[in-house]
Amino acid sequence: MPVIDVDEPVPLVLGVNGSKNWADHHLEYMAMFREMGFATFELQSFNSRNVYSTVGEQISVTTAMMILDAYKALEVLADEPRIDINNVAITGWSLGGGVALFSAWKPLINAIGVNQMFSAHLAFYPPCLVDMELKDFSTAPIHILIGEFDDWVTASACEDLVTDLVAVGTNIDITIYDNAHHGFDRKGPLTVEKRGYATGDCHFRMRSDGALLMNFFDIPMITPFRQKIALAWCADRGTTIGGDPNARQASFLFAKRFMSTNLFGINIIE
Repeated sequence: MPVIDVDEPVPLVLGVNGSKNWADHHLEYMAMFREMGFATFELQSFNSRNVYSTVGEQISVTTAMMILDAYKALEVLADEPRIDINNVAITGWSLGGGVALFSAWKPLINAIGVNQMFSAHLAFYPPCLVDMELKDFSTAPIHILIGEFDDWVTASACEDLVTDLVAVGTNIDITIYDNAHHGFDRKGPLTVEKRGYATGDCHFRMRSDGALLMNFFDIPMITPFRQKIALAWCADRGTTIGGDPNARQASFLFAKRFMSTNLFGINIIE
């Protein structure tokens, strides 16, 4: 977060990277938010642990670890007089999208024991492969952006999750971009990530205590070894990632409008 002089505290957007660490398109969003007048904070859960990537293993840095990091960062930011701590949004991509989404889950918030909460949650192509026993989310607005042909984390799973959460009154919605794949907001052509997990056949039950249960025997995935076994059972290797110009343009505009509406209270018409 750059040092700036402000007359009064400003809203902040906290960003969370994906499994391939911070990428150029993530930083483009953060730069856009600064140009809009927001402060930004780039969570460094990977670099602080000397982890470059979690593609193909997903255990060196987990969603739970990053959610804890995000709330601890929010706790520190509460002491920064330039930040309007009551107007802080969280956004993230892929693994970071899961952080942005599930950081609104109230049992987890209560378990961490935080005083501050996020005012809005914008999740880019998060893993939605859970059937939740306890559907208790904060009242903050949540929105998911995902591509129609995402084979890392499927749009259909996110649609199902959103339907379930809307049914219990959660303030959540979803946008699905036609013909788009994982990482649609990147620049560049589609490529195959040979080590990536394709999770279309994975669906885990989440207990009320936050534990994910394997697809078989209802064994909780509470160790890295168990998580590896569960993914090996249901996930194929080899996934597609790459940009889609139309979805990229639309998602940047959506992110701009979402943050302006939920942090500034201003509707942007373009």
